[in-house]
Amino acid sequence: MKLLAALLLAVAPLAPTADPVVISNGHVDLGPKFVDGRWTVQLRDDTTDPATWRDLDTVVLQATGKAKIAVPADPAYQFLGKPGQSIWVIPQVQQEGIVWPGWNTQDAEVATRVDREVTWSLEGVRGPGAFTLFLNSDFGKPQPVFDSRKPFPQQTGIDVNTHVHGNWTFDAQGTYLLDVAMTAKLTDGTSVTDRRTLRIHAGEGDPRTAFATPTPIPAASATPQEGQRIELWWFIAGAAVLVLATTGFVVIRRRT
Repeated sequence: MKLLAALLLAVAPLAPTADPVVISNGHVDLGPKFVDGRWTVQLRDDTTDPATWRDLDTVVLQATGKAKIAVPADPAYQFLGKPGQSIWVIPQVQQEGIVWPGWNTQDAEVATRVDREVTWSLEGVRGPGAFTLFLNSDFGKPQPVFDSRKPFPQQTGIDVNTHVHGNWTFDAQGTYLLDVAMTAKLTDGTSVTDRRTLRIHAGEGDPRTAFATPTPIPAASATPQEGQRIELWWFIAGAAVLVLATTGFVVIRRRT
């Protein structure tokens, strides 16, 4: 059994080795990317030159005090809280001194291999308050995308080769862990999916504490794609046969 455990450990995902990064200003995008042939949700960081695709386990976004506003009296925004209540808003339109996260499906391989659209799912949220993501429509009315006070999972579609920004809101200070997944059907008929945790810290305090907060899902728990899942099970089965065969050999030798 020790041999089997060692073999299983050998195929387990390795933890990211990159140093943790806090981004509190500039443009970033959440999106899928093929990494070594594997569909993976990452964060494209445009605050570096050239841009850097980051593993979500190595980065936290911070909405600093510059993102703190009062809920407007307009009834259209009552879903954000009581008028005058303080909240943190990362706006749809870029503002200096505030991180500007969007989402895109513009990675070259994603744009050519995905059939029509990517489904973005919010599987859950862990944090001190409510999280919402909404868009400002052409008519000025907010269009909700996600709301942590509603049942999960919640889904939205992202057309292939598109780039979108919205308003990310948090009604209490602290760390929020967004359990997100992105799924797509490829042009060859296969389906791919990946599930990760996006860390966002609203307000003051050390945003790096987000890395010590237990995630809603296991670290690096990318859902195996079909071919990978089959290979993994064959590997496990082979390891089990090897262990059983070794055990049987030892038993036989002891009896002789």
